[in-house]
Order: sequence, then structure tokens, then C-alpha cells
Amino acid sequence: MGTITAGDFRNGVTYEEDGQVKQVVEFQHVKPGKGAAFVRTKSKNVITGAVTETSYNPTAKFETATIDRQPMEYSYSDGDLYYFMNPETYELEPVDGAVLGDNFKFVKENMECTIFSYKGKVFNVEPPFFVDLEVTQTDPGFAGNTATNATKPATLETGAEIKVPLFIEPGEKIKVDTRTGEYLSRA
Repeated sequence: MGTITAGDFRNGVTYEEDGQVKQVVEFQHVKPGKGAAFVRTKSKNVITGAVTETSYNPTAKFETATIDRQPMEYSYSDGDLYYFMNPETYELEPVDGAVLGDNFKFVKENMECTIFSYKGKVFNVEPPFFVDLEVTQTDPGFAGNTATNATKPATLETGAEIKVPLFIEPGEKIKVDTRTGEYLSRA
């Protein structure tokens, strides 16, 4: 484990404070005319997502926090546990459903996700940015309806519901942006 001083903070640096893992979002070195210099730091708790602003003495020391990012393939869920397979060891790792974001509703079996962990504790699962999914249910399109940007609700094979253009029919594959939950195109 290395250490870092507040004077060495850069955007994206992860450090540990009071048992919490924080990532520097913004920082500013302040040198007032009188008194000691300080580092105004806006940091995000990587586990809870909470953003806080704190001022540190530039010589304040922190443990550097190493966050592991591991690509893993989603296998199946059982109750509140979601199992991911490590492609190198083929071992299944259970992940608590509580750490999954809302965008996990676009993930189907065998899709590769990125598992973020700190000291072995998983705190985030990032789906692929773009996924191709089949529309399982939507009202038929209406001939003659040429309204621009008109959409209708559709249910995807993972159970997620999104808005799609009127011309999309059940059984079609579509491309979805998991970060926004928006329809992009036919797949």
C-alpha cells in the first residue's frame, strides 16, 4: 500500500480516509496571503457515490486505495445473488443484488460486465455501454402514422421496458445505450 499527500492529489486519484474509499473529482491549491496553504478537494465516495468537499493541509498523508476492475461474464441469478464467471479461472463469483445499478436490467446471460471491487468487496457492476436485445412485446406500429420522434413502450427480453420508435415490431433486435436507457437503432 502506498501513501499520497493531499499536495499530490490529481483528478481520478483514489485514496482512503476513515475507512472510506474516495476518488478526487476536483482539487484546487489555495495559498492565502496570510496563514497556511491548503488543498480544497471535492471527492466522491466510490462505494456510496456521495460527493463531499474538504480542505486538507497539503502535507496530509493518505493510504492510496487500489480499485480492481475485472471483466466477468454474467451467468445467472438466484434470489438476491447474481453470479458472474471469471473468464480466466472459470470460477463463479456471487454478487449481492444491492450493488447492481438500475442499468443492470439490460444485462442478459453471458454478457460481459466490469466488476469493480476494493479489497475484495464488490461495490459496482458496470454493464457493457451498448447491448443488443430482442423486443418481446410492443404494440404493432400504425400505418400512416408519420409523427416524427413518436415512440411507444416496449418490453425487452431481459424484462426492461423502454421507449422505441413506432416502426419497431415484436421479435426485432435493437441496440440500447445502457447508460441512458435509450433506443439507438435496430441491431
